[in-house]
Amino acid sequence: MDDLAGFLRTRRSRVGPAALGISTDSRRRVEGLRREEVAHLSGVSVDYYVRLEQGRATQPSEQVLDALARVLGLDETERGHLYRLARQRRRRAKTPGGRVRPELLRVLDLVADGPALIMNHRLDVLAGNRLAGLLYGRPVPGLNTARHIFLEEAERGLYADWANCTLDVVGHLRLAAGKYPDDSRLASLIGELAMGSERFRRLWARADVRARSHGRKAYRHPLVGLLELHQENFALPDGSGTELLVLSATPGSPAEDGLRLLSSLGAASGDAHPTVNPQIRDY
Repeated sequence: MDDLAGFLRTRRSRVGPAALGISTDSRRRVEGLRREEVAHLSGVSVDYYVRLEQGRATQPSEQVLDALARVLGLDETERGHLYRLARQRRRRAKTPGGRVRPELLRVLDLVADGPALIMNHRLDVLAGNRLAGLLYGRPVPGLNTARHIFLEEAERGLYADWANCTLDVVGHLRLAAGKYPDDSRLASLIGELAMGSERFRRLWARADVRARSHGRKAYRHPLVGLLELHQENFALPDGSGTELLVLSATPGSPAEDGLRLLSSLGAASGDAHPTVNPQIRDY
């Protein structure tokens, strides 16, 4: 699903020569750095770097990876992704598996004033509280947010910042593909998204990676209007790639009023309590 060679090629194409003190002229046809320039600046032979980009060189040393990350200007998330890709052939991470523990469902019960979800590395929603179901207007267990954002066009209006949401989703799935290269269900999901969405195909080709632990999330709910919320992602300590996501509103804000109204509308319609999808067993 992802490989070191492809990642190096995309990163090399984005580094401006001028940023590294390399003079250029109008005859230069290469976008970004040349392979020879990356090799020279990283202190490796041109032949070795070419073999890295062709997937013929394996197990680059830590010193080489550090040098490449420096020359290519990788941020912390990209650097970690580079290291995982380089180590895939040595040690392949086992695809997470397991069940949603009852203790986690009790945690969802404790979150009463904001939507909360338990989500795996494929962006499958394994469980959600009452407000999460009201926010999405449907039972959330069994929902895959990547499909929801890219493939369900009727639902696109829910995301007030849809374009940025797509960047987050693709960046997350790129990271997941690097961590779990043997996950066939993840590979199938990526293939489905690529077949069904031209935007996904374009973003996936960029090979961007994103790790988002918190930030603004805005929804445009058909019943209560704009909800500008804050999202916190809590990675579970079992190393499964599963996260607890909690959305909250600033006290005294219109979004807080909107969530209260949404909750009262759900209560009036006899909305159900938090649920877990019995069909989803492994994450």
